[in-house]
Amino acid sequence: MPPATTELSADEARRAALRAQGFLGAPDRRGGVRGVLRHLGAVQLDTISVLARSHELIPYARLGAVGRRTVEDAYWTPAPAGTSPAQPHAFEYWSHAACILPIEEWPHFAFRRRAYRARPHWYHELADGAYDTVIKQLESEGPLTATELGGAKNGGPWWDWSEAKVAVERALMYGEVVCTGRRSWKRVYDLAERAVPDEFLHDDLDDTECLRRLVRLAGQSLGVGTRADIADYHRLKGEQVDAVIADSGLVPVTVEGWGKPAWADPEALATTPRGRHRTTLLSPFDSLIWERARTERIFGFTHRLEAYVPKPKRVYGYFAMPLLSGGKLLGRVDPAREGKTLVAKQVSLETSRAVLPMAQALREAAEWVGCSDVRVERVDAPALRGPLVDALAAL
Repeated sequence: MPPATTELSADEARRAALRAQGFLGAPDRRGGVRGVLRHLGAVQLDTISVLARSHELIPYARLGAVGRRTVEDAYWTPAPAGTSPAQPHAFEYWSHAACILPIEEWPHFAFRRRAYRARPHWYHELADGAYDTVIKQLESEGPLTATELGGAKNGGPWWDWSEAKVAVERALMYGEVVCTGRRSWKRVYDLAERAVPDEFLHDDLDDTECLRRLVRLAGQSLGVGTRADIADYHRLKGEQVDAVIADSGLVPVTVEGWGKPAWADPEALATTPRGRHRTTLLSPFDSLIWERARTERIFGFTHRLEAYVPKPKRVYGYFAMPLLSGGKLLGRVDPAREGKTLVAKQVSLETSRAVLPMAQALREAAEWVGCSDVRVERVDAPALRGPLVDALAAL
């Protein structure tokens, strides 16, 4: 690693990360949801829906109460009835996890598609001819869900996929099929040659160039990050990052208290991050906090999704959403919805200074999802329950 060109304080690194992730400064309302997607490079998908699904919470956290229908339309351009699909703005593929990605990133994942094609089998066995059958059906009938292709499951557990589902998911991994939309939360599959614009439909980039571009994009989206931070953004291997980072355009820096080498986007270093901070609730799958070690290093905040933890072992709740305010993580809330009421099932606040920001974030979230009331149940610090209820009533 070449010598660091810049030394950053912990506060400077935190502010650089917030600006890079769209939480510091005026929101790009002109760019809207599509601008958020392009800026982040990846928006993680997940099946859990409490206030809303995570891919809706991501632009909401940055832009405010943008309409939920607007969010879906921005990701998935609907095709006019009786016509071929309009050029998509995004596609779904494996990045940090299952993610929505800007359509212009299709060429960057050629390395991953090649890797999947090189595997003799992908999790499930597949009968001869099943793969070709699915491809021919999509060719003749147009975009279809797994159910429309013959059924998604065999009737057993969730992983007991039907042959059609196995085949179409394999085709998705290989890049012969693409998902550029969802229907009732089901992936809609289409032939990549039909759905992906010609200018992006290629695997011309070799593995090294794919990795170099993804490392650069990850650095831009993070602002500043360690090797592990950069690798985790698109789930690359550490050695893959090592092979290309010198040519990525990122610059080596040192950060106070990190204890590890780091790299920064030159543009993040060019100006001092300034502007208005967002006060908002974050999805546990938000790219600002999806890597636990980085979250602890930057914010001094331990965050863990407990949805998959047995209920008796949960500390903060099923879908605890961290509270971001003033550029810091000040607490969390495990929310639920009961009719027109947003229920704060469990509220955890770092200090009394978090009371008003939590009230503001809860009230804004309630209005966004169509709730007229907010009810507070448990507050970990009982002395703060009354002030929180009062603050909510005053808003």
